Amino acid sequence: MKKKLIELLEKSVNACLKKGTLKEMDIPFIEVELPREGAHGDWASNIAMVLAKGQREAPRKIAERIIDNINDSDEILDKIEVAGPGFINFFIKTSAWAALLEEVDELGDRYGESNIGKGSKVQVEFVSANPTGPLHIGHARGAVIGDVIAGILQASGFSVSREYYINDAGNQMNMLGESVYYRYLELMGEKVSFPETCYQGEYIAELARQIHDSFGDKFRSDKEGAIPFMTQYAAGSILEGIKEDLETLGVVFDRYFSENELYKNDDVAKILQRLQKEGFIYEEGGTLWFKTTDFGDEKDRVVVRENGEPTYFAGDIAYHLNKYARGFDRVINVWGADHHGYIPRMQACIQALGRKKEDLGVVLVQLVNLLRGGVPVPMSTRAGKFVTIREVTDEVGRDAARYNFLMRRSNSHLDFDLEIAKAQSSENPVYYVQYAHARICSIMRNAVEQGYRIPAYGDIRLDLLTATEEHELIKIIDTFPEIVEGSAQALEPHRIPYYINDLASVFHSFYNKHKVVSDNAELTTARLFLIKAAGIVIRNALKLLGVSAPERM
Repeated sequence: MKKKLIELLEKSVNACLKKGTLKEMDIPFIEVELPREGAHGDWASNIAMVLAKGQREAPRKIAERIIDNINDSDEILDKIEVAGPGFINFFIKTSAWAALLEEVDELGDRYGESNIGKGSKVQVEFVSANPTGPLHIGHARGAVIGDVIAGILQASGFSVSREYYINDAGNQMNMLGESVYYRYLELMGEKVSFPETCYQGEYIAELARQIHDSFGDKFRSDKEGAIPFMTQYAAGSILEGIKEDLETLGVVFDRYFSENELYKNDDVAKILQRLQKEGFIYEEGGTLWFKTTDFGDEKDRVVVRENGEPTYFAGDIAYHLNKYARGFDRVINVWGADHHGYIPRMQACIQALGRKKEDLGVVLVQLVNLLRGGVPVPMSTRAGKFVTIREVTDEVGRDAARYNFLMRRSNSHLDFDLEIAKAQSSENPVYYVQYAHARICSIMRNAVEQGYRIPAYGDIRLDLLTATEEHELIKIIDTFPEIVEGSAQALEPHRIPYYINDLASVFHSFYNKHKVVSDNAELTTARLFLIKAAGIVIRNALKLLGVSAPERM
């Protein structure tokens, strides 16, 4: 409905410009919003007030001219009013709302989908944690956000690939091997001064035990041979555990890309040589610098240190070139909020590679504060004391974990209370929404038991749906496709749970005031059709979040 009203307003404003009743000017984006009060119509626009400054005329006069030139050929409008300082309020005909519910019923599982992406190829890279330890709750939030962004983009007509970048090159991998080696020596009774810089968690000791069980004291006196072996063994084992833990959270990647692949073919060296020839990289004091200041960064960045070692930035340049070489039109990186300062240099690098700045999207994810009954759960990554993805998923379940990780903007801190996530009450947001869907299914089952059949559009009289709560439910159902599109364009998955919570609230309000199945057969059929549509939307929205829509609770 909103799109139709925007189109009507655009055509009307253009007609006014053509007739000369409005002076020539650049027409701003036309906004149409749900008014706060039902008396102000079903939809409202402030376009007349936006135009007033450029037109140097009273907004109400502009609004009246716009209304006079609206051509409602589809006959969706009951009336239009000018209100207050110049708002244009639209009142929609019942027949138009009926057509909307028919669309929901016809599209079913596809309601909310669109083709704004037009098949454009997008890669979403997320998690990408070093394979040096299990994924903790902070990684879990980024995993769910990345997964849902990918799903929303797919629903909006983009061709999407989910990718995990394995940081399996560099000093952290050698340190992993050393950490396991020292624990291995301890198992054989040797006194070891375990360095603070090594990985501390119990999982390191477990990896050492596995190696000792299989190979005995084979590596006791062969540190030079032990470190590479234990690095490879530990990294492979940890990565398999990461994959399993992500799957318990409902996150599956299309590709795991190894950082080592970039160095096998000298891709890093080749791209740095190319950029140096093109003038983007210069040498100073034996160090190679990327001229990121040419693209708005605050200072130039090192790509090769004086000792000849490439920096992480050098690897990221090669990795992003690899992404675009694989045919992706746009790349989206989901990073921890501490990477905020890294964005300008990456935008500089992709522009040097010949891409537009907009071809790289970055979503920043803030930290998670884990609580139990309002009390913080102590964690220390350095000490190896943290709550893993598997522990959270096992305790609260996949649905509650995913939904709660999405309840705030990704760049806002999130309080995750384990007790609330497990509660079977309206205090638990996912339970509140799932219960709305289960209640709809229960009503439909009971109606069938009383002799009704699941209604089709041709069976109903939607003109009987005259209650305020019924109209509110129809209107919020109508906004779902717009919510999905907006979420995809802004890369803001939190919009979906916000929307579903509002939809569930409107449904519960309707249910508490009106009896769906009553002695009035025609009204019962109309209301069954209405809640059937609400159920479709709740189910589709939860599917986008990777959350189930139970039929019984």
